[in-house]
Amino acid sequence: MSDAANSIHPSAQLIGDVRLGSGNTIGPLAVIIGPVEIGDGNWFGTGAVVGAPPEVRGFEHPRDAASFSAGNGVTIGSRNTIREYAQIHQGWHDRTVVGDDAFIMNQSYIAHDCRLGDGVTLASSVLLAGHVELGDGANLGLGVSVHQRRYVGAGAMVGMGAVVTRDLPPWAKAFGNPARVRGANAVGMRRAGLPDDAVDELVRLYAEGGSAELRPEHPDLALRFAEWAERTDAVGRA
Repeated sequence: MSDAANSIHPSAQLIGDVRLGSGNTIGPLAVIIGPVEIGDGNWFGTGAVVGAPPEVRGFEHPRDAASFSAGNGVTIGSRNTIREYAQIHQGWHDRTVVGDDAFIMNQSYIAHDCRLGDGVTLASSVLLAGHVELGDGANLGLGVSVHQRRYVGAGAMVGMGAVVTRDLPPWAKAFGNPARVRGANAVGMRRAGLPDDAVDELVRLYAEGGSAELRPEHPDLALRFAEWAERTDAVGRA
């Protein structure tokens, strides 16, 4: 563990194998339990907990209160904001991963083996069950719950209070309980710099339905939908 060029509040606790880059701010009463690797320029709010053991009934919880380390680790990239009382748990079968430039609001929960791409936004009280994957730029509204092993594609916007029980494709706009695709996230696409013709194509395709089989032709969309097709083919569609 290195605290060089990092600002760590005296009441924060860094336990076990915690590896920090530079320029990180770790607030009061935050707890980070290794094995954890953290990049540069991250901000951790009061009471944030990173690296608690996987929340699995059959997992052997640690008995050594001095180290309290157990699990396959957490990797957090750079320039993330992790607000008050957010929780990120250790990996169980693999590592739990948060990419770069995420904004994770207060009391959000990221369970074991989740993988978050770059630029993800989680509003307050979002709950991600184990093995959930979020593509780059996914945006989950206040109080969204995501069932284990679900995949939310890049740029998708999930409305507040939604319950995600099925995989959601890229740039979808979804809400409800259970969440259903209601169209394209045109606002998010434009904010991400996608050209108007790409936005228009996806708006039309979503309006025509059958989102699970979408194959946009625009080159700015094709890669994301190829990722989506590979991912959903691998796990099957619920």
